[in-house]
Amino acid sequence: MTNEANPYAEGQAAQGRYGENGYEVVLIDEPSPGVRRIALNRPDKRNALNHQLRGELLHALEAGDADPKVKVMIVRGSGKCFSAGYDLGGGNVGQAYPFHTAGGDSQWPRHVVESWMRIWDLSKPVIAEVHGYCLAGGSELATGCDVVYAADDAQIGYPAVRFGVPDMQFHPWLLGMRKGMEMLLTGDSVSGTEAVQYGWATRSFPAEELEAATLAQAERIAAIPADILALNKRAVHRQMEAMGLRAGLRQGTEICTLATHQQSFKDFIAATQGGGKLTEALSQRDGEFGDYREDRGD
Repeated sequence: MTNEANPYAEGQAAQGRYGENGYEVVLIDEPSPGVRRIALNRPDKRNALNHQLRGELLHALEAGDADPKVKVMIVRGSGKCFSAGYDLGGGNVGQAYPFHTAGGDSQWPRHVVESWMRIWDLSKPVIAEVHGYCLAGGSELATGCDVVYAADDAQIGYPAVRFGVPDMQFHPWLLGMRKGMEMLLTGDSVSGTEAVQYGWATRSFPAEELEAATLAQAERIAAIPADILALNKRAVHRQMEAMGLRAGLRQGTEICTLATHQQSFKDFIAATQGGGKLTEALSQRDGEFGDYREDRGD
């Protein structure tokens, strides 16, 4: 959901450039020929997605897409989780959006949906390796990837629906209408195992086996010629687009924006303002549900 007190105010979006002097909040390695891994590296913030982290991640993915040595990429999280969501705790102070998005009332949801659809549009397959929390913006990032391998005990959810509406409304597409509806009406999470059953994740593995299993699957993908991989990735996406996925996600950004004008949303944002109030507001939001409560984003 939102990441600032007034994220929809028009402003000068940055034509950000990352990687020129080395990345600060992503880690990159190449554990096997043709395989590049990119790790979100804000573990003290549960890999909350601030503008810098999103910018560095997109830059690293686009650099891998242009590198002829790379055939498949893996996105994962450092520390205890994949990502607990967008940074609501002031982590964007002094930072501009990593790329331009046209201004207007729905600028923020359009911006982040465009972010993750950039992964969709890369020529090379991108795998999300999901463990621990994968919430709100973190689940949007993973959804933008082509394949999702999750830990059995991962928690995938969108608790921000308890005060607003998702930026990227993938739920009915990848979880089905009934389960997607339940998740949006409750904010409850599903496990990695359940995410496979419902269709959001590709496979799940015991947490201690996830890294090795994901790498093994990436190596199988890397055994295919890169030009054929690109066409087969596109073949699946074009069919989804023909069914309306891309148009549906774009229309959803406008519904997301409507939520920001509701009194319940305004009350929640007001409750987060001031030192130490964010954690208190999140605890109050989730307290009656008995879930999620750690210091994290959304």
